[in-house]
Amino acid sequence: MAYDLDTFLAVPRASGLALSPDGTRAVTTVATVAPDGKKFRSALWELDPTGHAPARRITRSAAGDSGAMFTHDGALLFVSGRPNPDAAPDAEESSGALWCLPAAGGEAFMLLDPPGGVVAFAVARDTGRVVVAVGVVPGATTLDDDRELAGARKKAGVGAQLFDRYPIRFWDHYLGPRDLRYFVADPAGDGTFGDLRQVAVGDDEGDEGAFAISPDGTTLYLRVARRATPTDLTADLVAIDVKSGKHRSLTDGHFSFGQQAAVSPDGSMVACVRESIGSVDSPASDTIWLIDVASGAGRDITPALDRFPHSLTWAPDSKRLFFIADDGGHAPLFSVTVGKRPQVTRHTVDASYHSPQPHPDGRTVVALKSHIGYPPVATRVSIDDGETAPVEIPTPGSVKVPGRVRNLVAKGADGTPVRSWLVLPKGASRTKQAPLVVFVHGGPLGSWNDWTWRWNPWLLAERGYAVLLPDPAISTGYGLDFIRRGYGRWGDAPYTDVMAATDAACARPEIDESRTALMGGSFGGYMANWVAGHTDRFRCIVTHASLWALDQFHGTTDGGPWWEPEFGNPYLDPSRYIEWSPHRHIANIKTPMLVIHGELDHRVPIGEALRLWTDLRRHGVESKFLYFPDENHWILKPQNARVWYETVFAWLDHHVLGEDWQQPQLL
Repeated sequence: MAYDLDTFLAVPRASGLALSPDGTRAVTTVATVAPDGKKFRSALWELDPTGHAPARRITRSAAGDSGAMFTHDGALLFVSGRPNPDAAPDAEESSGALWCLPAAGGEAFMLLDPPGGVVAFAVARDTGRVVVAVGVVPGATTLDDDRELAGARKKAGVGAQLFDRYPIRFWDHYLGPRDLRYFVADPAGDGTFGDLRQVAVGDDEGDEGAFAISPDGTTLYLRVARRATPTDLTADLVAIDVKSGKHRSLTDGHFSFGQQAAVSPDGSMVACVRESIGSVDSPASDTIWLIDVASGAGRDITPALDRFPHSLTWAPDSKRLFFIADDGGHAPLFSVTVGKRPQVTRHTVDASYHSPQPHPDGRTVVALKSHIGYPPVATRVSIDDGETAPVEIPTPGSVKVPGRVRNLVAKGADGTPVRSWLVLPKGASRTKQAPLVVFVHGGPLGSWNDWTWRWNPWLLAERGYAVLLPDPAISTGYGLDFIRRGYGRWGDAPYTDVMAATDAACARPEIDESRTALMGGSFGGYMANWVAGHTDRFRCIVTHASLWALDQFHGTTDGGPWWEPEFGNPYLDPSRYIEWSPHRHIANIKTPMLVIHGELDHRVPIGEALRLWTDLRRHGVESKFLYFPDENHWILKPQNARVWYETVFAWLDHHVLGEDWQQPQLL
């Protein structure tokens, strides 16, 4: 079967994982193209942790279902916009309600349906108490008030918002008009829940879901941004007594705590990722911070870990934490003990792991595993026996890729090893050399260490292209010194590393060095623009959601102060923004460029593409602009993705292979 766009879009996409309290059931969310072909629709699938039984679908709805989480008694909670069968005929459609699939089987039923929808939820391990993050209109004191005020705005046709805070946007949406609040609801004993009761107000920083509940349901752990000024990036981890509403800060405010906290099964400790803020001289770093709940005392339990840990989850005995971190082109499963002398252990050799779920047997972890060469598959990892290979669990979404992937190491201009993945199409050899496409990742803190649905190299391999996926300076998984080489100087070592990796790939006998192109998205788009202004070696360039003028970008992105630790305060010293901005080199660009951008992108706003497009046309550079009015930083709708790939294919085929330009049919 050809690995074409039809095949690619039809592959089921697994994400997220939940494990039942007794360890006998695992559930993942699987997205497939809806019947109308215009969107992806998700459903819940049950997997057998032993790996013996096939996967089976357990929910179906036109609205889609996601966010599965088990209760203490084995019921499965999830979020869905499906209609409530018991609602009145004139009731408004749900914005996303909390549903329950009973442990004994049968039909799912609605538990909670707040007017603003369920943004995220958490379940107390031992009691089943549920914490729900909900958007509420300012001025509303109850959810009934919220429904009435929101209805009045809708009836009047008012979409205006009045802001008095910063930031006001996050990725692809404005922060409002609803503010984030946290409510609790208790099991009623008949499979339902009691009324929602507000216990906290969110900080409206866009960190929806960054909260946790203690096993007994008495304490909510919540990230609260300080925001003394618009440039204050610090935040506290706060413990909130659910009964009284009393707040207690567990951190000192000198750092940021952006990820969800993890509460130990015995309730005595809470762990979180402490993020240093960084400065123009030193990049930020992350470490695992362990806090004793009773005393509030905290300590660093991974001081020697030169990586970025995330996805913290506790072992059943509360004696160690599991986590994931990028490392050398992979994202392995690690653990760290929490005794007086913490010890970090790596449990997997290769691939990238997601959503680790420790099994109650204390000896295994169930997680999703993926790689540049294959999409996510559920896997059972043995923890105490390092010789036992991970066991794959039947999961929807297997793919046979059209080629092979190789590890490639080049030497940077300063002698530093620069690692890449090289995707080779079938048949590539000394006598049948393949044209090369170099694809720079986004981030800028990031790594090509995982399967990607958005920018899939195997679709190019099917067409005969080799694809180089470099991890240049500022990539994660190689230590802070590697990041420091490109920190605040994106056009320096990151650029020369990309060129060194390209040279190493072109030196291979399977590659035709006379036929090369370069692509990049987000930070990779920045690099594509920088490359265009500094070399003519590529036949064409594709730049997606790219940064073009850094001074402009700072004032229009959804969080300009986030970049100030690295580039400085532009109002006091704009020198780094000016020195490393690609737009200054427009006069040097001769390479044909395909510009791609989505109108709803607030992280890299559309103004970057508009200014780039104007500059290219004014300077006579051969170029095209692919514009998506209904997409954000990523191209998420199936048919838009089809258009994206078809346009990129046509652009590459025309300039790299010398074929006639073929306008995509839907454009």
